[in-house]
Amino acid sequence: MKRLSLLLYVLCIISCKQSNKTVSFDASIDYKKGASLVDINSDSAFYYFNKSVNSSNDSLQTAVAYTYMAIIQSDNGDYFGAQENLLNSLRYLNRQKGNARYILSNYNELGNTNLELKNYQSALYYYDQTLILNTDDNFRTVIQNNKAIVYQKLLQYENAIDIYRSLMDDSKLDRKEYARILSNMARTKWLQNPSYNALPDLWRALQIRKEENDYRGLNASYSHLSDYYTHSHSDSALIYANEMYSIVKQINNPDNELEALQKLITLAISTDVKKYFIRYQYLNDSLQTARNNAKNQFALIRYEAAKSKADNLALQKENAEKRLQIILQRAAIVGVFVLALMAFIWYRKRKQKILHEQQLETSKKVHDIVANGIYRVISGVEHSDLINRESLLNQLEMVYKQSRNISYEITEPEVIVFRELISRLIKSFSSTQISVSIVGNTDKIWRHITPSVQREIEYILQELMVNMKKHSAAQNVVVKFEDLDSQIGIQYTDDGIGLSADFQYGNGLANTENRIASIGGRIIFDKSIAQGLKVLILIPTV
Repeated sequence: MKRLSLLLYVLCIISCKQSNKTVSFDASIDYKKGASLVDINSDSAFYYFNKSVNSSNDSLQTAVAYTYMAIIQSDNGDYFGAQENLLNSLRYLNRQKGNARYILSNYNELGNTNLELKNYQSALYYYDQTLILNTDDNFRTVIQNNKAIVYQKLLQYENAIDIYRSLMDDSKLDRKEYARILSNMARTKWLQNPSYNALPDLWRALQIRKEENDYRGLNASYSHLSDYYTHSHSDSALIYANEMYSIVKQINNPDNELEALQKLITLAISTDVKKYFIRYQYLNDSLQTARNNAKNQFALIRYEAAKSKADNLALQKENAEKRLQIILQRAAIVGVFVLALMAFIWYRKRKQKILHEQQLETSKKVHDIVANGIYRVISGVEHSDLINRESLLNQLEMVYKQSRNISYEITEPEVIVFRELISRLIKSFSSTQISVSIVGNTDKIWRHITPSVQREIEYILQELMVNMKKHSAAQNVVVKFEDLDSQIGIQYTDDGIGLSADFQYGNGLANTENRIASIGGRIIFDKSIAQGLKVLILIPTV
């Protein structure tokens, strides 16, 4: 519950230093129960905070309850659910009403969740927003350290080092914080330049952490030292990996234990690798199962709360609803009768309209085929001095057959080859400004795709091309189809403006993802390219 502790720090300590007028609220019973359980039982705490959200009329209490729920979800690996509730919280907050410290807390946690989800640019944005609102020097150090970690992930080592340098002098009064910054900066310099001698600073940080009994810090130091020695002195790397494994057992952090086990699997002698691998596999499976169960439990709690609220409202209005049901039943009977009558009238009119259209079509054919044919015969007779009896009979017989066939004409359903349909669809977006190319669209590609899935693929491609036309400013587009054993790969590439850092799904792309998921497929946006957009869609064929 380290993030819940951080939330309490932000809300309870920073508030006394905020220049804004702070706002408090009268907590409801459900909110108080949730707050009392945050360090004891996360499921129960989440339940009472969610109950508070559904019953409170106090916007600030609702906002803080959403924040607590989000951090509980984040601690249990439900980062998407956490983001949803953090954004819900922000909807109830207003800086002008003295809510700055709560907004600050939400921005910081949004930075944390985006860091976990590897949305590094978004993480930087939210950390910067947190720094704008923050007035506490100690908390500023925490945020800046988080920013430096993001820069490390982005391989922007110089930016990270600049942050660590700016924090070094301020952190010397806090030995634990100083050791953390010293170790992180040494590691970053080594990552930037593998020939850099980071050992003096790494050992100094390790010694301080031993003196301070900082077990979490020791875990980080042993990890850094093991990484440093991995490629030069594997025996030393193994020693520090074992030290790290010993520490993580004491602090009981499964994520850190997984990291230590990964190092041991790589460095240990062959006789020990198996036991580490078995432990790693067991722990990883257990952790994933626990987090999935937590996500399901949070969803179930929210569902049950919403259902309970609806049931209570239904009970309160039961008598009124019974009377309303009688009225509605009678109205429904009348409505059904009216609808049936309207449907009958519509059917009659529709039938008459279709008949009329058929008559017009037949009349047109009679005019075009029969009348014009006879007119050609008359014209030929009229302007010919000699009449060829056999030729005249042949012409009349042809007109006769054509007129007879009108009454028997049956329109055959058009057979559309899916390959051709897809080509026409994609090529319809080509213009003088946009060159559209298609690769690999063969009949063989689609041989195992059912008609229902074909329709979904048609809609998916249409949405991609529409978004390209509207937003990409691309000049060249390539759509490539590949047969990848048990699935079809559809690769879309353009040279447009690509995805912005704050890209969010609109309704169109959200519907596209839902369509892809409904047929068992998945969509992957390649964010590694410098310009343009590259999307891979995988559709199973079995």
